[in-house]
Amino acid sequence: MTDMQYKVIVGLEIHVQLNTQSKLFCPCRLEFGAEPNSRTCPVCLGLPGSLPVINKKAVEYAALVGVALNCQIAQFTKWDRKSYYYPDLPKNYQISQYDLPLASGGFIEIPISNGKLKKVGITRAHLEEDAGKNLHSSANLTQVDLNRAGTPLLEIVTDPDMNSPQEVKTLAVELQQIVRYLGVSKADMQKGHMRFEPNVNLIVTKAGSQYKTPITEIKNLNSFRALEKSIDYEIKRQLDDFVRTGRVMKSGNKSTRGWDDVNETTVLQREKEEAHDYRYFPDPDLVPLRFTNAKLDEIRSCLCELPMAKKLRYIREYNLNEYDAGVLTTDRKTAEFYEQVLTYPKVDPKRACTVLTQEWMKLANKRRCRVYELGLTPKHLADESRMIDVGDITSTAAESVITTIVESGDAENKLFEKVAIDKNMLSKSDEGELEKLVDEALENNPQAVADVKSGGKKSKKARGFLMGQVMQKTKGSANPKVVSELLARKLR
Repeated sequence: MTDMQYKVIVGLEIHVQLNTQSKLFCPCRLEFGAEPNSRTCPVCLGLPGSLPVINKKAVEYAALVGVALNCQIAQFTKWDRKSYYYPDLPKNYQISQYDLPLASGGFIEIPISNGKLKKVGITRAHLEEDAGKNLHSSANLTQVDLNRAGTPLLEIVTDPDMNSPQEVKTLAVELQQIVRYLGVSKADMQKGHMRFEPNVNLIVTKAGSQYKTPITEIKNLNSFRALEKSIDYEIKRQLDDFVRTGRVMKSGNKSTRGWDDVNETTVLQREKEEAHDYRYFPDPDLVPLRFTNAKLDEIRSCLCELPMAKKLRYIREYNLNEYDAGVLTTDRKTAEFYEQVLTYPKVDPKRACTVLTQEWMKLANKRRCRVYELGLTPKHLADESRMIDVGDITSTAAESVITTIVESGDAENKLFEKVAIDKNMLSKSDEGELEKLVDEALENNPQAVADVKSGGKKSKKARGFLMGQVMQKTKGSANPKVVSELLARKLR
């Protein structure tokens, strides 16, 4: 294979469950984990004579996502019946959208190497209802739970613009953040709120000629890990298949494959159906959708600053590095909390970021919640960051103060500075008192003193050691700025 090169081509289909209270065409409530078949009615059971009614909120959510993905929103669209039989689809057809999708012709930008952004086209985004779920509770029995039947799904289809498993995963993560920012989906993959189906093939160059391998669609992936690993496996499988058989797109049909997470392989399910196999036709029971300009303007007004734009702004305006900006903007409420902190005077954005990401998030993880659920306010973080910066309290002491405030159960009425004073946590800044401790540390550690004065590789480490000795003697309460200045003066 030394004379052969290949390029990976991936398009992605994403199914997002919309965060509505009821199903897409009936009033049945959406509830994860409810008793099987307890959230059903004649409409979602497909009983004769039952008629669907459109969920207005689902349509508005879908249009909002379309706007966020830079799509054109169709002012006229309709519903279609997609015919196929499975036990978990009692009507024997799925209500979807075919030739007139709600949104089309958009794009999303994802970060790639060297801090650059890559534009991935959005072919379309349309609404459809979900099927139920087959339960294989024993070796000889399959049961059907129709609680999910009729759940509103937004199917988003990208152009085949991605060229590696990593790019696909990055797009999936970005899209999850977007729908969460917009509030249109919880996007909890463990609950089936978001599923991925990549379409993968290769363009192989051999002896100056190009060949396209048959497209494979990998079905119903519900984790970023499975998404990345399944594509990686499929690339190797298709390349091996091409070398062994010479099979190309013209001679090989599209196929669908499942992902075996245990063995980390894809498994053939069936040959891929074409559109005519589904016998699409307009649903006679549902009226078409028409968007007025006023309604589209109303939907556009609900658009917030999206995670990628917010991340780039944090880097530009607050001088944060890419990693920290990414951590802060992963969750919209966390980002908004951080921005409220910066409304207080004399708060350094980088210091506030460090405290939030390294201290508060650690505390929140221990308590299995988000930072904004700790009971603390933006003022707590502003006061802590400012006092650390001016040397009124050390980071170690500040962490102890914050823990005390959280554990009090009355955080809103506990001022950071007052608790620090009550706990005797303020930094010792008396130069005369600290000078004695510095002198004692220098006298007791002559080798460290010699290492500092040598200016060699050990100098920085030795200086840190001496600083640590002083901090240890004061149980972390010495003002590190004063101690550092004293050490610098005495070690000239």
